[in-house]
Amino acid sequence: MESVRLEPLNESHLAAVAAMLADPDVLRFTRVPDPTPPDFAREWLHLYEAGREEGTREGFAAVGGDGRFLGVALAFGIDRAEGELELGYIVCPEARGRGAGTAILRALTDWAFAEAGAARIRLVIDVENPASLRVAERSGYVREGVMRSTYFKNGQRIDAVLMSRIASDPPPPP
Repeated sequence: MESVRLEPLNESHLAAVAAMLADPDVLRFTRVPDPTPPDFAREWLHLYEAGREEGTREGFAAVGGDGRFLGVALAFGIDRAEGELELGYIVCPEARGRGAGTAILRALTDWAFAEAGAARIRLVIDVENPASLRVAERSGYVREGVMRSTYFKNGQRIDAVLMSRIASDPPPPP
């Protein structure tokens, strides 16, 4: 599995994030708008910086052991009073297929339990994204069901799998 460290998303990551957001699979399987507005990466960064200050969002760059940008790890909808939040992750095309997604999600999950005080974490994954579903399963997430027609993108309603982990779940195998 790829070695990963999470560092707060900042201006130095903008070019890599913008390049990643141009990938057809990122546009297909995430809630990133398609087409992506020209300054979307910068606006996204500012959204996560503001959320960091408010305690409602956190954005990380996922960086490999050799310093390569591997993707992003995101926490949003952080409700500290209820101990609940949603996580998301995006892996760069060149980092896929080597365990980077699993390493990113495991690191982000550890952060959510240890630093964000999460009691329950949820993932919302497009039903047509089997790679992301495998990453979630390898990271110890449990499938709760399919949310039908849960969000709207490019003129279509999207079904998504709801997965979760709670603090008392056993850790996934290495």
